[in-house]
Amino acid sequence: MTNLAKMIDHTALKANTTMEQIETLCAEAREFGFASVCVNPTWVETAAELLKESGVDICTVIGFPLGANTPETKAFETKDAINKGATEVDMVINVAALKAKNDELVERDIRAVVEAAKGKALTKVIIETCLLTDEEKERACRIAVDAGTDFVKTSTGFSTGGATVEDIALMRNVVGPTIGVKASGGVRSLADAKAMIAAGATRIGASSGVSIVKGEVSSSDY
Repeated sequence: MTNLAKMIDHTALKANTTMEQIETLCAEAREFGFASVCVNPTWVETAAELLKESGVDICTVIGFPLGANTPETKAFETKDAINKGATEVDMVINVAALKAKNDELVERDIRAVVEAAKGKALTKVIIETCLLTDEEKERACRIAVDAGTDFVKTSTGFSTGGATVEDIALMRNVVGPTIGVKASGGVRSLADAKAMIAAGATRIGASSGVSIVKGEVSSSDY
């Protein structure tokens, strides 16, 4: 179970998340040894303080959840989050640009975040698979790799769907063995997590981390 915990980003990203919920999230991350806590930027400083010297990374989200900010805004958001203690950043791509085949803008958008985080924080690129065709998923993954990302990630958990085994397998096939693949959105049980890992996921994003490592099933919607 310890090894599985090290693959989980213990997540709280709802707009109405409270201080008490962040404190609980961080306490659970410390107790179970999760890879990171994933919180909105407003909570980064708090989480970094609560998890000081714990070995748990501080993950935050950039351009979240729509991905419709400009590259310059995402770069600023990344730098600000890192200055406040973030060690991992999960950025949402410009989905509209991808669908319009404006690959130059998609890459520039991702690269702005990658360069802002370089040497300071790990970068994950959220492609929002539920809104994409298979061709678009493949293209998004190739662009993300070309832009220098450390991970590609399925979903925000706030759109029309989350991670699927099929999408994880597709993404792993495109990015190859050296880039991380994160499954997020709808991973609620140990069985779900194992299926994603078997398909090629190396990280799981879930608010159900405790339930997953305990072998229980969560009713959480993220």
